[in-house]
Amino acid sequence: MTAYKPHYACFSCQKTFKRRLLKDVDRDSETSSEARCPECGELMANMGKDFKSPPKNDDKKWQHLRSLYSVGIAFHSCGCSGPGYIPNDKEDIISYLKQIRTGYEKALVFWRNRTEPENKEERIKDYQRNWHQLSSVKSDAGKQGVSNLEGIDYWLKRIHEVEERIRLAEKI
Repeated sequence: MTAYKPHYACFSCQKTFKRRLLKDVDRDSETSSEARCPECGELMANMGKDFKSPPKNDDKKWQHLRSLYSVGIAFHSCGCSGPGYIPNDKEDIISYLKQIRTGYEKALVFWRNRTEPENKEERIKDYQRNWHQLSSVKSDAGKQGVSNLEGIDYWLKRIHEVEERIRLAEKI
């Protein structure tokens, strides 16, 4: 399997660099150190494995990339299938984030309306019917189960996070 190198961008210099993973250099290391621009020394943004750098002199595209990064949108994936949808301008960013919030709100409705299982047999049936919703909150949902309160708290937190990103995008 190929280990793709992440791309880092320096918005000040408008340059990008690929960087080896620290674990490729030091096999015992589990953490990665911060990436600094070799030219200006500023911290660089981890833009992901599918990032394609615009030309150095295209200020408008670089500003848009800075805007995307500031609201948490980057080009992360396994490096082979692409990063998915990337908004093209401020309005698209806001619309995209609102669409994500709508999905989170639908998940919250599920948790507010769910009848919590009372015994092991009901929990097994609940998991068979709703494994996707349960697993999105807790990875070991099949063994441990998930309470409605855990699901509600999880989705309220996610909604709060995306609303903060929307506020940031509106200030761009």
